[in-house]
Amino acid sequence: MTKEYNYSSDLLPFFHQRFGQPDCIVKSPGRINLLGEHTDYNLGYVMPAAIDLAIYIVLNRREDNKLHWFASDLNQYYEGRKDNLIFDNKGWPNYWLGAILQLEKSGYTVTGFNAVVAGNLPVGAGLSSSAALTCGILFALNKTFDFKIPILRLIQMAQATEHEFIGLQCGIMDQFACMMGKADQLILLDCRTLDHRLIPCHLSGMELLLLDTGVKHSLASSEYNGRKVECQEGVKLIQQKYPVVQSLRDASEEMIIHTIPARTKIYKRCLYVVQENDRVLAAARQLLQGDMIGVGQNMFATHNGLRDLYEVSFMEADFLVSLALETGYITGARMMGGGFGGCVLVLLAKERRIEFIENCKKRYQQKFNRPLFDYSIKIEKGAGLL
Repeated sequence: MTKEYNYSSDLLPFFHQRFGQPDCIVKSPGRINLLGEHTDYNLGYVMPAAIDLAIYIVLNRREDNKLHWFASDLNQYYEGRKDNLIFDNKGWPNYWLGAILQLEKSGYTVTGFNAVVAGNLPVGAGLSSSAALTCGILFALNKTFDFKIPILRLIQMAQATEHEFIGLQCGIMDQFACMMGKADQLILLDCRTLDHRLIPCHLSGMELLLLDTGVKHSLASSEYNGRKVECQEGVKLIQQKYPVVQSLRDASEEMIIHTIPARTKIYKRCLYVVQENDRVLAAARQLLQGDMIGVGQNMFATHNGLRDLYEVSFMEADFLVSLALETGYITGARMMGGGFGGCVLVLLAKERRIEFIENCKKRYQQKFNRPLFDYSIKIEKGAGLL
């Protein structure tokens, strides 16, 4: 079940005691992605949404270039100076440090600040906790220092933070959803142009459920960056015959068949991306038509592609998706996120929720000898002030 988070009782008293009156309080949400996994850095289509699980940041300004931060959930402090931004072995401060560097690089001066951060967004569950943190930091600093940076530019800076300081060559989907999310709306995003369209998420007696496997992933040290390189290699092969293709967004299955040796690793990666782009566009039409069965079928197909072609799934997720199929009453299910850990997203009728969760928890405990966690989620707005 979702853990409720009350920032006014859990964060504010500590901040007041240690740092005084806050200049701003920001809520920065995680995200789900209905369809469109690994298509964003291939400049394709995605369909994410911001959710009610979030990170909360309380912050006030300093004028002495000192940086004093506290990660409440980890019970860890960071103290440093703005003029000495060095990569930190604790991990979480690096998102703050990278964000400051992006601001300074763009000509915005940060004179130091105090901050406390916590929330109910699980880390390593494929819900973009890193993007939520980076977006929340940049949003809070933009407000506190009155930089007046446009939201789209903040999104790009958040992505650049992960590229240049964290070392993860992510696409822009996570940051876009965290900043631009709207209540009860999915975002159909073109990752090449950043054109987007809001798709009403009217589930008609159904709901979206997250099953957290408890398997944590570390994308920067996994094969995530390698998948991007493999896709780029595929584009080079396709370009030899079809020079108009600039990314896998421009490719078709026929082009892949004619240019890349069948059943090779590069062939499988490219085939998945092209098929996934088609599934995103099909699901957008299905949602507008109220065809939830079609949406669910595409979710199952996406999981199969992530497992068999992109090879980023893992046995716990495969087990839960197989349970969903086995019941005969689950509309759709798939592994969500970059891979190698995290959550399974399930689309199901509300009246089946308790029955399904109880069955999954029992079977999961028997299979893996550890608990399975579930989160009820609502689609909500993106980062904002409280």
